[in-house]
Amino acid sequence: MQVQDVDLRLLRIFVTIVECGGLSAAESRLNIGRSTISTHLSDLEIRLGLKLCKRGRSGFELTDAGRITYQASLELLQQCETFASTVAGSRHQLAGRVTIAIIDTLVSDPRCGVAQAIAQLKAKSDNLQFDIYVCEAREVETSVANGRSPVGIGVSRHHIRGLDYVPLHNETNFLYCGKGHPLFDCDTKEISKLLAQAEVVTSNYLRDKESRNDGLNYQNSASAYHDEGIAHLILSGQFIGYLPEHYASYWVDKGLFKAILPERYHYQIPVMLITSKSNSASPLAQATIEVIKACHLE
Repeated sequence: MQVQDVDLRLLRIFVTIVECGGLSAAESRLNIGRSTISTHLSDLEIRLGLKLCKRGRSGFELTDAGRITYQASLELLQQCETFASTVAGSRHQLAGRVTIAIIDTLVSDPRCGVAQAIAQLKAKSDNLQFDIYVCEAREVETSVANGRSPVGIGVSRHHIRGLDYVPLHNETNFLYCGKGHPLFDCDTKEISKLLAQAEVVTSNYLRDKESRNDGLNYQNSASAYHDEGIAHLILSGQFIGYLPEHYASYWVDKGLFKAILPERYHYQIPVMLITSKSNSASPLAQATIEVIKACHLE
């Protein structure tokens, strides 16, 4: 088939559907109704002559052809962005879409330079669009690896081959309990006994919990993929969990969180700028990387 403008639009809609995990979930991001999204998806299937997904009461699921089309769509759309950016660069202008994948809660860290980087890029050109994807840590790396985002900011214990990792700053995490938890107002002598009984929220950020060797009870009934989820569980007063100091300070200042033996229960993890080794960086991607590095150095 000859790729036309309408096909690029349909492919962008298809990519969004896949990333959101279904048609209903894609409504808010696309800002169009489910029936219209379904029509666009059907139009794309007709154009391609392929069944891209199964949708219905059983849920949303890509077919084999759908998975191949999704990956090819990412590559094509990235090439289109690179083309537009390169042509603009030949005129010594920045133009195109600045896409950044980032883990949640970094906005509360005063050392995070993303906001400053956006401001500086916007000052360089009015021909820029910004897409900020807040993801689980592993999704940040995946987004960069598959070309969806040329730039990622996140944490990683096990680096993915083919990606470059540049440390920006270290994030300190402490162990917190919420108001109403037995550890919140306990006597110092009771801390050890209560810690042995306390359920700890399992965080997907740290798959190698055993390496901390903190002796806590991870055989529990609570897990979360984002810091906000951990915060909800701690606020319940039923669980304890690790959170970044800059994020937890909001509830600490309100008297709702308390760090448990902070001199013992803490760890540091580097927040990193993540880019791809293989994907040729466009002028816009290069400018974005340089500005982010400079803002974090400041």
